[in-house]
Amino acid sequence: MKFVSKAQDPWHTCAGEDGPQPHPAAADHKLLTLEQWHAVRDTWPEGLATGVILPNDVDVMDLKADLPRLSLVVLQFPKWVDGRAYSQAHVLRSRLRYAGEVRAIGEVLVDMLPLLQRCGVDAVQLRGDQNLDAAERALRFFPGHYQADVNETRPLFARQAEA
Repeated sequence: MKFVSKAQDPWHTCAGEDGPQPHPAAADHKLLTLEQWHAVRDTWPEGLATGVILPNDVDVMDLKADLPRLSLVVLQFPKWVDGRAYSQAHVLRSRLRYAGEVRAIGEVLVDMLPLLQRCGVDAVQLRGDQNLDAAERALRFFPGHYQADVNETRPLFARQAEA
């Protein structure tokens, strides 16, 4: 899992003094809100690294046709107890076969990382008070799982039967 620092992140949102720009200029590594993307997707040049911030109350299936053009989908955790973005990540990886980066932002805590990884999130921006060393340890805490997930599609009994 990749840990993203705001200071070193190559992705940039398109916001002005009054909030998000309704029609941002096309450029590499632009991170657009869903509304911005909908406003520009028909005229947005192909081949640019483009990302979309997806609110956690939006159906991921709404992005299905756009996924081949997106390099990054950012899922929001407005509260650490709100798990809707876990489901969004799972749908992106398992049903829609999205191969780009799936990033979690917002109230992302160390305790959430193993499940985020199992749901298909491959990058996180930890909440400011979270410790990076603890986050890396959390990902190594469980060496395997009994159930299948987006990373290992066979349950443990099926893997053992093949061995």
